[in-house]
Amino acid sequence: RNNMSTANGAKLFKQRCAQCHTLNQGGSNKTGPNLYGLFGRTSGAVEGYAYTDANKNAAVVWGDDTLFDYLLNPKKYIPGTKMNFAGFKKEKDRQDVIAFLKDA
Repeated sequence: RNNMSTANGAKLFKQRCAQCHTLNQGGSNKTGPNLYGLFGRTSGAVEGYAYTDANKNAAVVWGDDTLFDYLLNPKKYIPGTKMNFAGFKKEKDRQDVIAFLKDA
């Protein structure tokens, strides 16, 4: 997974993710949970966010590989999630968003 672009990832995040997710430390939960400190966190664990049981029970630990698979098709990866996002079909887009999230 070489040649990741955090600049492209930032653009994609702004276009496709930011309407539902904040990324700053102490940021609020919106339609989706705040994503600060995402890597190494277990799904369904953000304080004060109303997750579906599916997210809470999935017990996914977020990292490069789990995010790469999840962001392809969230509803297939965690059936019952309320994340209403079709996914990033292009491998490079997923890699770039993950690179941006790690860098943020």
